[in-house]
Amino acid sequence: MPEKTPMPKPSDPCPVETTLGLIGNRWKILIIRDLSTGTRRFGELKRSLTPISQKVLTAKLREMEADGLVQRRVFAEVPPRVEYTLTPLGESLRPVLYALAAWGEEYVATRQNRCENLKTQPLHMKPEP
Repeated sequence: MPEKTPMPKPSDPCPVETTLGLIGNRWKILIIRDLSTGTRRFGELKRSLTPISQKVLTAKLREMEADGLVQRRVFAEVPPRVEYTLTPLGESLRPVLYALAAWGEEYVATRQNRCENLKTQPLHMKPEP
């Protein structure tokens, strides 16, 4: 039996793969959703993203900051205040977010229609012997 040769890997990463690498995490896309309406403090994000842990939220925000999607602003106050805002690069993901939202709405509507159709159709039951 001849050996299979591995598929060659492209030298440039796939654009979809690149995008998913940046925002494909469950929490990252929800952080972008929340920040798309404006600047948020850490506590506001944490409350909105329940049940995310503080550790995970901190890690995801740091990753997004390193990727240039989020800007972190620290105020020299007591207690310390930290705010997060989407950068212009992060803002450029709005059409992606809107497309995901539109797809999700259509999916939910389709699923609801299927359930409604099931409720209105008579069930075909086997007669008892």
